[in-house]
This record gives sequence, structure tokens and C-alpha cells, in this order.
Amino acid sequence: IIFSLFSNNKAKGGCSMKGLDYTVLILVIIGAINWGLVGFFGLDLVAFLCGSMSIISRIIYAVIGVCGLYAISYCGRIGH
Repeated sequence: IIFSLFSNNKAKGGCSMKGLDYTVLILVIIGAINWGLVGFFGLDLVAFLCGSMSIISRIIYAVIGVCGLYAISYCGRIGH
């Protein structure tokens, strides 16, 4: 299933990044929800589930951060 998200979609006229875009969008939303929980309730869900600044939580934060940087490209693709 995951492979099909990132595969080329030749039937619709070329390479499709929709799978990557949706995955990034979901991770950015999860990151935003986590920051909302931190802001409103002082609850860092990632730290709560994985430990404060453990290697797992740092990996999660890094992946979400990279997704946020990738999501900047959405601004250039709006309307295309």
C-alpha cells in the first residue's frame, strides 16, 4: 500500500506525488495538533508517549520538521 502511494501514475499522464503530499500533510497536521496541545494544556503528546527527548521522540520531531519544510512547497503549487 505504501509503495503504491509513491509510485508513478502513468495512467493519469505522468508522475504523481499525491501519496507523498498526503503523507506529509497528515504528519504536519499531527505536529500542529501536538503543538496545540502544548499551547493549550501544556501536554507534549510525543514526549508523553516516547519520553522526553528520547531518540524516538527526536526522530519524530525531525521527521515532522522535514515534512513542514516540504509543505512550504505547497504554496508554490496552489492553483496548479
